[in-house]
Amino acid sequence: FDSLKGLNNSTTSDNFSFIQCDLCDKNTIASLFEEQNFDVVINLAAQAGIRYSIVHPHAYISSNLEGFLNILEGCRHFPIKHMIYASSSSVYGLNDKMPFEISDRTDSPASLYAATKKANELMAHTYSHLYKIPSTGLRFFTVYGPLGRPDMAYFKFANLINAGQPIDVYNNGEMARDFTYIDDITESILRLISLPPDHDDLNGNDGSAKESDIPYQLFNIGNGAPVNLLKFIDILEGHLGKKAVKNMMPMQPGDIKKTWADVSELYSYINYKPTVGIDEGLKYFSDWYKRYFGVH
Repeated sequence: FDSLKGLNNSTTSDNFSFIQCDLCDKNTIASLFEEQNFDVVINLAAQAGIRYSIVHPHAYISSNLEGFLNILEGCRHFPIKHMIYASSSSVYGLNDKMPFEISDRTDSPASLYAATKKANELMAHTYSHLYKIPSTGLRFFTVYGPLGRPDMAYFKFANLINAGQPIDVYNNGEMARDFTYIDDITESILRLISLPPDHDDLNGNDGSAKESDIPYQLFNIGNGAPVNLLKFIDILEGHLGKKAVKNMMPMQPGDIKKTWADVSELYSYINYKPTVGIDEGLKYFSDWYKRYFGVH
């Protein structure tokens, strides 16, 4: 992130320490856990992106599996009060039941990225079972906002629209995403920190709810309202003050047509619902984008 430019590998202030290291370096991660004596671990690190996983699959195994294992091992050997980690809406894969509920099947991933995030959930469940590590997995739904990932569609669209270049619109625009503004994500995580699970609600073979003593839970974290891609582009154009040249494209490998989060369980648990709609969120992003890049 640009916000980290200028920071050294180890930067410390009264209330903040930044240490740059590789999650796949198990010795460094083990030393970090030993030295820092963490109360809570929030792991948002991963190799992200669906299309990149088609071309660079090995990056996802090393970062998302080996790196996550090192985090789990740190929590095992140096016990913490709560581990929160990022999963993804992509785990729902080819499931076409809408909206997606936590209890829905997630055994048909459409990309390697999705498969690794589902693996994270299973790994966390195993460690919660074996070592009683309280863990909360969050299935993120298309997070967006200022200073976001440049490879995300909204950021790429802004760059191309500003440059007067065409944007690729996949599946001829017949796609929809449950866009979630970053402030709603961070507020939810902050509320979750002090609410670790003490058991797991399991679904039995007969469909009935059963409770185990595993301190493990999963939540969808989204806005709860899918937005059509063409509408999304139209709103972005309005806030940027420029029209897009659209290059209509077929569906891409690994993509899914629609995401839609059932967020009732999370917002019942933390007493918070998203407050930023797509029009307001894209205005915040566009205002930041124009200031940051000096766009007039």
